[in-house]
Amino acid sequence: MPETDLSSDLEVKPLGAEGFCFHCHPEIACFTKCCAKLRLILTPYDVLRLKNRLGLRSDLFLELFTETVFDPGNRFALVRLKMDGNPDQTCPFLAKTGCTVYSDRPAACRLYPLGRAATSLRKGGDAREKFFVVRESHCLGFETDRGWTVQEWLGHEGIREYNSMNDQWLGIVTSDKGLGDHRDLAKKHQMFFMASYNLDRFRDFIFGTKFFEVFDVPQSLIRQMAEDDTALMTFGFRWLRFSLYGDQSLPVQACSPPTPRSQL
Repeated sequence: MPETDLSSDLEVKPLGAEGFCFHCHPEIACFTKCCAKLRLILTPYDVLRLKNRLGLRSDLFLELFTETVFDPGNRFALVRLKMDGNPDQTCPFLAKTGCTVYSDRPAACRLYPLGRAATSLRKGGDAREKFFVVRESHCLGFETDRGWTVQEWLGHEGIREYNSMNDQWLGIVTSDKGLGDHRDLAKKHQMFFMASYNLDRFRDFIFGTKFFEVFDVPQSLIRQMAEDDTALMTFGFRWLRFSLYGDQSLPVQACSPPTPRSQL
């Protein structure tokens, strides 16, 4: 769910097999009230979809629409959607008619009014997930008899593709593995941010250096990553597991010298 400033009362309730009732539409009195004063952390796939929707390079999108969050409780810096500077502090993609990027809106907006807690299983298993309903005092969308199961809602809102990408990244962010030599920490944090959020700069990095002389990457995948952002992001997650935690997620060229710190 979009994280708000909590100025309104919230009711959070675990969701079971009984499902929930909800219907949001332009004619409802509270329409778009949930699109203001958000503290919405964006996932890498959120950024990918939004920057492509707007036709921007990722570095320019980050500059215009996000702020970097350095939270002592998080191992890595994250990015948050920057609200407009108007008195209502509305989402920058909100218009009178509603969301202007609706088909590419972030995962949390798609999932609302549900929240999701996911715990990745070890050894490559799928994520364990639990869902809960978040009801804000201003929301009139619950005053309907339109019922949903969780699976119906996920399909209707197009959330499964987002969860598939986001769970790969969350496995990296929440890993309990150490980051290794302290001399490499600054570089690893920079590389995490680049491969996670600044996808176009990550493409410049792997295609503009001797990256493919170090790592054994099939030519078919190299050609795909030159054009396909989703393929590039998935590869970036593999590279982060290798460079951050030493996982054997990327094969090194047989005749390659030891990986230099510049390739971490």
